[in-house]
Amino acid sequence: MGRPIRFLLDGEVRELPADIDPTLTVLNLLRYHLRRTGTKEGCAEGDCGACTVVLGEPADGGVRFRAVNACILFAPMLDGKALFTVESLGREGALHPVQRAMVDAHGSQCGFCTPGFVMSLYAAQRSGAPTDPDSLKDALAGNLCRCTGYGPILAAGAAMGADPQGADLPALAEALAAIRPRESLAVEHKGRRFLAPRSADELAAALEAHPDAVVLAGGTDVGLWVTKQHRELATLVSLNEAADLNAIDDLGGAIRIGAGVRYADAHPALAALHPAFDGLLRRLGGLQVRNLGTVCGNIANGSPIGDMPPALIAAGATLVLRKGATRRELPLEAYFLAYGKQDRQPGEFVEAVIVPKPAADRVFHLAKLSKRFDQDISAVCLGLSVGLDGGRVTDARIAFGGMAATPKRAAAVEAALVGKPWTRKAVAAAVAALVHDFTPIDDMRASAAYRLEAARNLIVRACLETTGEPTLRAAEAVAI
Repeated sequence: MGRPIRFLLDGEVRELPADIDPTLTVLNLLRYHLRRTGTKEGCAEGDCGACTVVLGEPADGGVRFRAVNACILFAPMLDGKALFTVESLGREGALHPVQRAMVDAHGSQCGFCTPGFVMSLYAAQRSGAPTDPDSLKDALAGNLCRCTGYGPILAAGAAMGADPQGADLPALAEALAAIRPRESLAVEHKGRRFLAPRSADELAAALEAHPDAVVLAGGTDVGLWVTKQHRELATLVSLNEAADLNAIDDLGGAIRIGAGVRYADAHPALAALHPAFDGLLRRLGGLQVRNLGTVCGNIANGSPIGDMPPALIAAGATLVLRKGATRRELPLEAYFLAYGKQDRQPGEFVEAVIVPKPAADRVFHLAKLSKRFDQDISAVCLGLSVGLDGGRVTDARIAFGGMAATPKRAAAVEAALVGKPWTRKAVAAAVAALVHDFTPIDDMRASAAYRLEAARNLIVRACLETTGEPTLRAAEAVAI
């Protein structure tokens, strides 16, 4: 029998037995075991934010607060962390400032989504996040209100004030240090297990011992296997507690992003490489998803509609895979073999992705098309990097998501561009080759015809935006 799972709930140490169901969600733990029913189930897939809770984690000698979706977070992932729910606020009959601001601004309508909004605002307040309208919209993009009452909720966020519990942070940091795990976690329940090694070496050993295990990072996709597909996962091996996988290293001409680095933490480093990453990452899920999901997890999953692979392929990223003590590197685009199939052996895992810094003389452009601006899956996603010499294309890396069974480069278009001037006319002619690169499908997000037309237009738009040429008039667009 392994050690218990230990976490803080409102500052008090709680323990869960080592034989707890390894895929019990935090949402169900709260509602059915701890009787904290303020946290609501809306979608059970990390989309609506009604189940938002806040995790506190040790960070740089202090505490970092993250809003996360409880519906796709497994209970063993609470180990060594502090958990806050809507019941944690407004103790002893007094409303918390966030709750008071929601009341005063009339931010609650039917009320079902309100606890999730309150907790997202609470996380922003405790983190000292800015409360200007754009920042609040980013912080709340992962919370949906069916009553469409966003105006009063934004007003509440602007009025909630600074964190009134700032003086409590040293005590919370000390309490977290006291329960900091010193050994790996091993949970087993009815033949199913959850392992959380504390280093990359331990992770490699665990996966060699359990080569068919599901590797768990943020769980933003694996969680749906449980909540929507009702799958019973025999063995989960979590990489989240391997501290050496939670690093971003500057290699000089590139950055190395470890497998455990979450999108929220990778965002500043990628945005520093090129501003185009900033715009793309702001639209990748809601903040709750970016607080759990990892860059490498999105790659390892191999989805043809993941937002990051086209961007990273365009940047010339390299993937580091590890099995036991053996590592190998391959170009990111070579990792994706077919739908649902990647170049990864049993027991092998994605250890890191290496992203080169775009050269100053290259055109680098990213674009995403989706039905909603925020928190929506791409219909088409573009990553483009073009080298120029004297205004002519010397080389090109153009990758698309949503156009094939895998993220894929537009090799025919790349070849058609080389040697041509980087002008609207030349680019519009070269993109005709896209039909040789892709045969997209019709699905709920877009038709095949739309995808082809949109992909061509995205490349032309990249040219227009990076050269300053005037946009197309309607007649010219028809002619192209």
